[in-house]
Amino acid sequence: MSSIHPIRRSMPRFQHCTPISRRGVGAGADLADGVIPGPTTGSQVGGPGRCRAGFRTSHRLALLLLPGLLHAQTPLPVPGGEATSLTPVVVTATRAPADALVVPAAIDVIGADDIQRAQAKIDLSETLQRVPGVVARDRQNYAQDLQISIRGFGARATFGVRGVRLYTDGIPATMPDGQGQVSHFPLESAGRIEVLRGPFSALYGNASGGVISLFTADAPAEPRLGAGMVFGAYGLQRSSLSFHAPWGLQQDGSVLADIVNVDTDGYRDHSAARRSSAQVLMKGAYGDGGRYTVLFNGLDLKADDPQGLTAQQLRSNRRAASSGALAFDTRKTVRQGQFGARIEQALSAQHEVAVTAYTGNRATTQMLSVPVAVQRNTPLHGGGAIDLDRDYRGVDARWRWSTDLWQRPFSLTSGVEYEVSDEHRRGFNNFVDDRVGIVGALRRDELNRVTGRDAYLQADWELAERWRINVGARRSEVWFRSRDRFITDINPDDSGALTYARTSPVAGVLFRATPGLSVYANAGGGFETPTFSELAYRSDGLSGLNSALSPARSRNYELGLRARQQRMQYSAAVFQSRTEDELVVVANLGGRSVYGNAGVSRRRGVELAWSGEIAPRWQLASTYTFLDARYLRDFSVCSTPPCAADDLLIQAGRHIPGLSRHSAWAELRWSPQPTTDVMLEGQFVDRIQVDDANSQSAPAYASLDLAAEHRFNAAGLEWRGFARVNNLLDRDIVGSVIVNEGNGRYYEPAPGRHWLIGLSVGYAFD
Repeated sequence: MSSIHPIRRSMPRFQHCTPISRRGVGAGADLADGVIPGPTTGSQVGGPGRCRAGFRTSHRLALLLLPGLLHAQTPLPVPGGEATSLTPVVVTATRAPADALVVPAAIDVIGADDIQRAQAKIDLSETLQRVPGVVARDRQNYAQDLQISIRGFGARATFGVRGVRLYTDGIPATMPDGQGQVSHFPLESAGRIEVLRGPFSALYGNASGGVISLFTADAPAEPRLGAGMVFGAYGLQRSSLSFHAPWGLQQDGSVLADIVNVDTDGYRDHSAARRSSAQVLMKGAYGDGGRYTVLFNGLDLKADDPQGLTAQQLRSNRRAASSGALAFDTRKTVRQGQFGARIEQALSAQHEVAVTAYTGNRATTQMLSVPVAVQRNTPLHGGGAIDLDRDYRGVDARWRWSTDLWQRPFSLTSGVEYEVSDEHRRGFNNFVDDRVGIVGALRRDELNRVTGRDAYLQADWELAERWRINVGARRSEVWFRSRDRFITDINPDDSGALTYARTSPVAGVLFRATPGLSVYANAGGGFETPTFSELAYRSDGLSGLNSALSPARSRNYELGLRARQQRMQYSAAVFQSRTEDELVVVANLGGRSVYGNAGVSRRRGVELAWSGEIAPRWQLASTYTFLDARYLRDFSVCSTPPCAADDLLIQAGRHIPGLSRHSAWAELRWSPQPTTDVMLEGQFVDRIQVDDANSQSAPAYASLDLAAEHRFNAAGLEWRGFARVNNLLDRDIVGSVIVNEGNGRYYEPAPGRHWLIGLSVGYAFD
């Protein structure tokens, strides 16, 4: 058995002839009881197991939501007769700080306490379940990152994040083509996470579903040094070191530095990983009305890739890796560094400008399990080993004018954004002679560039005491250019260029019915280009850009309400999106995904959220999402490239794969004293279709988590300890699916009952 290689300062390209780790993963796992027949369109994998089919969906949802709905009717009296009120939630979705009650859009904020409390702080899946309409699935596979979708957009992603814009402290974590990553998000120092859903996300650029923005906290009043350790099942270890301090002549700024290391053997065979990340951030004020933010973050990741399992493999041994993953030692490395700066300057009482600039590099190597015969028998094949080196940079310049229009407050924001991503992509055979899983002959060598140029305009007007309108538009132009550097007698020049452009309008209106209740409606257009990774492979198996792909274009509508009363807050939204040329996975073989366009699709749904105090020392938070996502027209795809003609018909009415129709989450928190919290969390996820044909589905499940945290001071130090048990009832759960996986390896199982414990300590300098 081998161990994880230590993180090196300089990592040679593709020095991976030995696996990262296969430590400590046994074959003894609980087995599913069988296959439950699904509807006429397919079957459900995994069977009832410990989660009985007779426990109906409606009963599960009622158990999760009924307490919140009952308490939403009449607030409980406060002991002693004193009324309390919730602190207003300030958001920046309209590019200026505003109370969430005056923003005509579905936006939620996750505060620092909810991010930090009794959590390992390893990834966003721990906290995003608090937001309705948002799915963040931990794939138990660090080589592929989280699966994040908002209102069904982004579910097609087989790795990384699509269809959702990502930001850290105003610095984009999404490339010009719409591809993003969240592995480097600094949860250790997060102050809040804002999630914007619906039409207004179009004002942020190349995305359809929404925007996720993380903001680091301000430093404490006194310098503070902190350290922490988390231990968990399957060899999980997380260590952190942080230094947070006030900054500047007036001590009104902050400097925050965090280093985090995550090491795990993995729940499944061949799923070990080591991830190191660091961030340094400085922010503060300068001059007369100026603010600045400067950040640097870095990421170093080495991870095995266990790939998905077939239905039969899932029943036989849910902790197994695929045979191809073991044979080819499938794995991935990522090294990323990013620098960004943001300046905001008030020119007068009415005018303000802001400039954001960033640059970074992301280097990726990946070993796939593409069969040797496919590479040998296809002269123009791009190979089964990938080497990517991407440099990216961008700038956003914005001007805001605040005045009165007809004696009512009015603001106008306009800006331009320019982004460039330069990528050197090389492909190699994943074999040499009779040895596989090592880098062989060069099969692909190209220079790719994505350029995005955008201009946007947004107006906000309080046209009456209770009425507010917000309108805007964004013009997006995205250029893709590829220059082939691997030209031979049998491999012609595959250079090419593509251009996509569209103007996306949006408009919303809000009515402040009472000081604590707002009702809003909005509508807008969305625009989502293929990413370069989605353009990288063609359905005919040849090299070169997939020039047949078109961008997805959507029309989005939303109606909602948001309320904040004494000790509770709640929200509701109904929405519909109609998309033309939906980007879909045509085939997914050995880690290579080929994409195409579906005709027309529709997503419509309902989102509910409630949180508040239900009794002294008792808090309840709950969310529910209904999502009906379907294809509205028949379309044909090529099921297994290379192929010369469409050979699979997807009928209208099929569900878009990777999405659940019903989902719900609730947390009941008891605080017997101000320094102690005990939480019981429940989650329900409906079954998930795995492919466009709806031939199989991952079964629905309900799960419970139990956690406790205690905070105390001792020996002049601040201590924080927690323990939690996830999947308390030890259900057999499929945590995520790989959409349209060509070999039927759709299923990525989640762990059964498993534990986490953590302890952190801080010292505040006087």
